[in-house]
Amino acid sequence: MTTSQRSDREQQDVGRMPRASRVSVTAAYAAQALGYAVLVTSLPALKERQQVDDMTISLILLGVSVAAALGSVLADVVSVRWGSRAALATGLIIEAALLPVVAFETPFAVFVGALAVYGVGLGCVDAASAMQGVLVQRSYGRSLMGGFFAGYTAAAIAGALLVSGVAASAVGAGVAITVAAVVILAVGLVGTRLFARDVPVDEALPKAERSKLPRAGIWAFGIVILAVFVVDSAVSTWSTVYLQDNLRALAWVAPLGYAVYQACILVTRLATDRLLPLVGRMRLVLIATLVSVVGCLLVALLPFAAAAVVGFGLAGVAVGVLVPVTFGAAGELDPAHSDQVIARVNIFNYAGVIVGAVLVGVLAGGPSLGLGFLIPAVVLLAVLFVLRWFRAPRSAGDAAAPSAASTA
Repeated sequence: MTTSQRSDREQQDVGRMPRASRVSVTAAYAAQALGYAVLVTSLPALKERQQVDDMTISLILLGVSVAAALGSVLADVVSVRWGSRAALATGLIIEAALLPVVAFETPFAVFVGALAVYGVGLGCVDAASAMQGVLVQRSYGRSLMGGFFAGYTAAAIAGALLVSGVAASAVGAGVAITVAAVVILAVGLVGTRLFARDVPVDEALPKAERSKLPRAGIWAFGIVILAVFVVDSAVSTWSTVYLQDNLRALAWVAPLGYAVYQACILVTRLATDRLLPLVGRMRLVLIATLVSVVGCLLVALLPFAAAAVVGFGLAGVAVGVLVPVTFGAAGELDPAHSDQVIARVNIFNYAGVIVGAVLVGVLAGGPSLGLGFLIPAVVLLAVLFVLRWFRAPRSAGDAAAPSAASTA
């Protein structure tokens, strides 16, 4: 089957794609966020149960990020052979199987091993949900990725509230994590039938064409994802610490930086799908990037709690807009290799998480943690050098145009 024949077949399939596919993919985004939010907000209780220190937990989370990168590779392998539907269901079932092991008391080695395998599932779902989101978006002929990621953000907030509701104890954390695992398993099992069906690359393309990927475009969009997750990791890890320890904010003020940050992410993701046809993809990326650079500069240069809270909120604009827009654009690079492209772009996610947490944290023991937020500001500026990749194709036939010259 040639690339054009595959495209015709895909168009016929996605044209018949039921609304259930959109709902089930949204549920996958939400289940992923619920599980991760419940896990990370339960870490204080889990740390106490395992009797380990903060450094040990940090190293474990670093290992989870590395495992998640391997999970993205797994999503690539499974999607090429069996399609992104199978990859997404596989990742969710891995998560659901391992979270209960983390939830209740186990030997430390088992605890660490379970988190590592959970990380593989995490990365697999991150990549495969983006593959599915792009496929459903293509079938509707309009932007939907902002809505998918808004569902993710809303579920993350719900997960944090769930942990808060069952109290910060080891037993309560175990209950919350188990509830999340049941939800994830249900979505994964239902998704085996309702997630969007696509044609696997192994069936669609001759072997000689399967490795011809738009590598320049992958690197361009990968840089954007890396920059965004440097911001996300820096704010998620250090915003409350900075407000409480460096700016001496009141106890009830310190968490507001992260709360406002998440609120801005949710609002911008809800608005992204509507703004894209009005503003244009490249201009929207430019505006969101500059707004967030200003936000990071406010945090770094104005040592006041109010300025920091506003700055963290503005920093969330790039995270809210750029993640869905970038994965949507990456899916257009070369529709015949969409799943492979997305899996590779997703790997940059975890590099950004590590860079944001570590490099900003290097300054945590220095004279000013605030200056560390210059790092995400500088990294975000790199997005300006790859803006041209966000130009919308003039027609469906032009969708893969940027990849033609860059295919290796």
